Amino acid sequence: MKALIVDDEINVRKIIRFMGQWQKHGITDILEARNGEEAKALIDLESPEIIMTDVKMPKKNGIELIEWLDANSYPGKVILITGFDDYSFMRKAIKHGSFDYLLKPIENEMLNETLAGAVETWKKEEEERCNKEPGFYEEVKKLRLNRGVTSACNGELFNSDEIALSLPQADAYDLTLIYFYQTHHLDPYLQHLTDELVTREWGNAYALQNDPNVCVILSVHGQFFPIEEWITQHIDIPVRLVSGHPVKSLTELPQSFQSAQRALAEQNFRAIHRLTDLDDARRMHDIVAFVSEHYMQELSLDKLSTRFFLSREHISRRFKQEIGMTLSNYVIQLRIKQAKQWLSQTDEKMYSIALKLGYQDETYFSKLFKRIVGMTPLEYRDEEGKREITELGES
Repeated sequence: MKALIVDDEINVRKIIRFMGQWQKHGITDILEARNGEEAKALIDLESPEIIMTDVKMPKKNGIELIEWLDANSYPGKVILITGFDDYSFMRKAIKHGSFDYLLKPIENEMLNETLAGAVETWKKEEEERCNKEPGFYEEVKKLRLNRGVTSACNGELFNSDEIALSLPQADAYDLTLIYFYQTHHLDPYLQHLTDELVTREWGNAYALQNDPNVCVILSVHGQFFPIEEWITQHIDIPVRLVSGHPVKSLTELPQSFQSAQRALAEQNFRAIHRLTDLDDARRMHDIVAFVSEHYMQELSLDKLSTRFFLSREHISRRFKQEIGMTLSNYVIQLRIKQAKQWLSQTDEKMYSIALKLGYQDETYFSKLFKRIVGMTPLEYRDEEGKREITELGES
């Protein structure tokens, strides 16, 4: 078994490594990462069964890491490490399947008690997984491949040999991105396409884990024409196809992916089953609904253009006509509204609210809040608290 310790403080990592009774629990490899980004790369490469992660770290923090693990149905057990006895963090950790949490300073007995419980739970769940239907491990294998290709496309560490095993042997491959319209459910189409590519030994298809509406097709170089014909005949919803540079070695996947993205930005794509102008009103409705649901995530006109098959200029113009303000101002209004709710109804810490709303810098969020509302978040919370006390007194 493998364990991964994720903390930006080297002393904390050393203490955990020293105190843990690793061999007693069958853990032979202890990995370390300084932040969530490094952890993601190691998890993709090494698949550790036990993950201990700090909450506050630069780049990707612990909460973002467990959200990513949960989104990818990762079977390992996660132990959260925090210096804050903060219920909002614990609630988020529980929601995303964290096994348990440890408070700093870490105590020897508590660390090993929690570690023992995590290992025992993992073993029981692994036994249950082994007893499931034979197709279960095929799903796990596919998920691992999808994660590997996603890491490659993001310019992170990835195992090219593992991806090579999923492809027919060839001197070179073509990389093609297939974009599905945002509101369409692509799973059945992707499964059908993958089965066809593998059966005919054309290549394979992989779902990007950080964008559910994009998949990567890797096909034997020079053989994409029959694949495009098959897509035209069997995928009956609008899609866009974008090609990257040919890949002579799978280590070149990041560069090929970037070239495909540049091609899309330059409108150099093939459209299959185009959406008509009559769909424009429906698409704007879909865009507003998407922004209203995902306003705490990073949003941009480029991202919306990719997802909804409209130019960024068209979206910008029509969004302002539809809502009466720009996309960026609409997102800010939604975030401030949510911040007000959390400030008045919870005791959640300011940095936690800022992070959840998509702001890595608590100071920037506080200044933005004051510019919009006329007072700082803390002043707003105090005012709301006084107002509630006054209302209770009057009643």
